[in-house]
This record gives sequence, structure tokens and C-alpha cells, in this order.
Amino acid sequence: MKIYRGIDEFKGTDFPVVTVGTFDGVHLGHQKIINRLKEVAEGKGGETVVITFEPHPRSVIYPDSWNLKLINSPQKKTELLQKTGIDHLVILPFTKELANMTSYEFIRQILVEGIKMKSIVVGFDHHFGKDRLGNHHSLRDFGNSLDFEVEEVSPMYIDGVAVSSSKIRNALNEGDIRTANRYLGYTYSIQGKVIPGYQVGRTMGFPTANIEVDDSLKLITANGVYACRIQWKGREFNGMGNIGNRPTLDRNDHTVEVHIFDFDHEIYGDLLIISWMDRIRDEVRFADLEALRRQLEQDRITVLTILESNT
Repeated sequence: MKIYRGIDEFKGTDFPVVTVGTFDGVHLGHQKIINRLKEVAEGKGGETVVITFEPHPRSVIYPDSWNLKLINSPQKKTELLQKTGIDHLVILPFTKELANMTSYEFIRQILVEGIKMKSIVVGFDHHFGKDRLGNHHSLRDFGNSLDFEVEEVSPMYIDGVAVSSSKIRNALNEGDIRTANRYLGYTYSIQGKVIPGYQVGRTMGFPTANIEVDDSLKLITANGVYACRIQWKGREFNGMGNIGNRPTLDRNDHTVEVHIFDFDHEIYGDLLIISWMDRIRDEVRFADLEALRRQLEQDRITVLTILESNT
């Protein structure tokens, strides 16, 4: 996959087959669109071109009310798109000027004149251009006048639910990690460096690694205790994670921390990637540290059972 930071970097290809979107999550719905994109390109002897935006368009269009957290960092999104096997990824800097382009201007200037688009594949609810007025019907009209083909891909349904980024965010905000993972088609993860903590867990036989998440816009799933898999220096370990405020310790800071099973290494400053498999309980206040320790012993048994069933 070749990556371009803007239209000017894109040198063109003989028969570009294009799709456009923010692709936060690169979830199963997005993957369905990209798979169809690849089929169309192969059938026409063309190459696939995915166009996305940085920063997220809403941060530019609604700067005073921006509070959306993203499923993936830009780097992770790029990695996921690369795994889909597309030929070209064009990352457009999303500016106020771009936001103010009408749907026709965007299609003509960016896709037809810039990319030399011959065919476009879009999702069923695709909207574009200023005030999101462009849609599938206007794309058909533009295609007739600007000489490109249009194909709309139907939704990806799981148990009767149309997969979308908003539904995945809702699931993560509720701590429903299993649903989020099903809609994503892969395991939701967080990565960051290990930073010093209060080391209370160590005194109970459950030392934890406190994680400084590497993207401030990353959506952190709901507070609670989770079954996890942890990657460290290319190796994978089982463990359990806690997201929250650690009420038993009377802390107010929101933290992400993991206890790695059967692990005894000095890892301050190291990068960990934490895959969240299942949520086992709420974060609650215990009467004392001994009560917390007993619960952690039970949590470990529960987590190991979950992880063993997911091997």
C-alpha cells in the first residue's frame, strides 16, 4: 500500500476505483465496502484508492463542541487499512476550506480532477460535501455528467444490527467489549508506555503496569475489570485489566492498568499493547485491601477461564 499525504502527492494510476470516508474503526462494515472496492478494481483492471481525512472532520466543523473519542488512532487506522490489501491510501488534511466545498466541488476537484476517478464504491449511508448534502443520488447525477460509475454497498448486518462506528462507540462506552469486538471484526486494543504508579498492587501479590495511553483522542472503554491479552516486545501474555478510579484506594485519577499473569520483568517506559477480550465486573469499592485481594484472586480464575475459551 502506498500512502500519500494530500492530492498533490498522488501520482495517479490508469483506472482508479475509489472509496471515501473517515473509516474510524475499519470495522466489518468498512471491510465490506473495501472488499467490494477490490472486486470492482480487479474486474476492471484498475487499482484501489481509499481516501480518508486527518484530523477527524467533526473536529474542524464543530470545534467548540468537539468531544468525540475515536476508536483508533490515525496510526492504527492506517495499519488496519494496510491489512485490507488496498493499493493506495490518500490522507487529506481536513481544513475549513475542504469543509466548505460543496458536494459537487469535492467530487469534481478532488476525485475527478485530482484522482482521475473512474469508479466509486460507497456505503449505504454515505454523505459528503458542505453540510453533508451529497448522497448516493447526487453521486449518480455527478457520475452521469462527469463520467464515472457509482456503486452503493448494502449495510453489514450482525444479528439484525447494521454495523457502524457509532454503534461500536456506544458498545465501548457501555463496557460491552464483546459486542464491540464482534462489530470490529478484531479485538479492541489500547497501547501506551508503562509509567510509575502507587505500587499498591505489588503489596497484594498483583503488581500492575499503569499505562499512559499514547493518543488523547482514543476512546477508552467503560470502567471495570477485564480479561486481556498483553503484547510486550513481540510476546503475548494473559492478564486482567482495570479501567477506572480505584475507589478502594480513594483515588480520583482515571487510570488504565493491567496485571500480567506469570510475568516478572522490569517494564517501566516500555510499550504495551492491550487487547480487551471481555468485561467481567464493575469497578467497586471494597472494605479494605484484603477484601480487594480476595476478589482479585477470584477475578484471576474468571479471566483465565475466559481466555482459555478464546484460544
